[in-house]
Amino acid sequence: MYLKKPLWSEGVEKQMESETETAAATAVGELANSLKKQRVQREITLALRTGLRDARAEFSFLRVRGLRSLLKILRSVAESDSTIHFFCQSQSVPELQFVPVLFQHSFKEDSVDERVTSLNHIFTVDPMRVTSPSTDAEVALALRVLEGCCLLHRDSAILAHKHKAIKILMNILSTRGALEQGACLDALTSLMLDSSANQLDFEACNGIEEVAELIRDKQVDENLRLRCGEFLLLLIGHVNGRQLSPMATIHEDIRRLLGEKSASLIWAASQFGSTLNPEERLTALHIQARRVLESLDLY
Repeated sequence: MYLKKPLWSEGVEKQMESETETAAATAVGELANSLKKQRVQREITLALRTGLRDARAEFSFLRVRGLRSLLKILRSVAESDSTIHFFCQSQSVPELQFVPVLFQHSFKEDSVDERVTSLNHIFTVDPMRVTSPSTDAEVALALRVLEGCCLLHRDSAILAHKHKAIKILMNILSTRGALEQGACLDALTSLMLDSSANQLDFEACNGIEEVAELIRDKQVDENLRLRCGEFLLLLIGHVNGRQLSPMATIHEDIRRLLGEKSASLIWAASQFGSTLNPEERLTALHIQARRVLESLDLY
């Protein structure tokens, strides 16, 4: 027997079809997003493995190539929260960690045992492995990679502490050229951010004295002196108001090393507004560092 469809059934059927299509579209969208996420993660992992492989190489030019690749990866990763989260997860995998590779290769100092003292190894079966020393460009790139890694992944600063990072970077600051020194100040800032252990190491290495000596020396490159001023401003602004900070005496140290006027200016300038956007804050930091430098040059 043939029965006519009730009039109200047409609207219900259209609604059900619409809901089915919407659910299907949602499922397809979720699948596409999942596949895209997996592809991005595979590409990041492959790029990390390739960059770290070159960063472990025996020759400096290969390590430089690897460091440039790692720096490019960090800049790409920083563009979205999802890739930052995946990068942080990757740093829990030993073979993908940045910090050990940097300190075992680019920041490694030549030891007496590794120098070629004889040619006896030529006549043996196993050749002697000789690693080329780090160039200025390699050290500067490695410092930038360390800075970016610590900013994206806070636990990397803790891992760097186990490699005596502050002591090694303070040695770079006192012995290397202006290119490495500028990158070193930025890396020090990222290492000490919310890290009491690294702050204690910085204080033990007389870090404030080293930076104050650079900023007072008028024969030092002016851009480097400005970077030192920015470093002190950031450092004061970070530890200011923290009674239990390992660097609670930093105000007195700066007053003793740079004088009352410069110390007061640094303290006041470090209070520039947290309401500023990043670009405005960076501009304000440059201006205040210039004023600190001018206050020192008046004496």
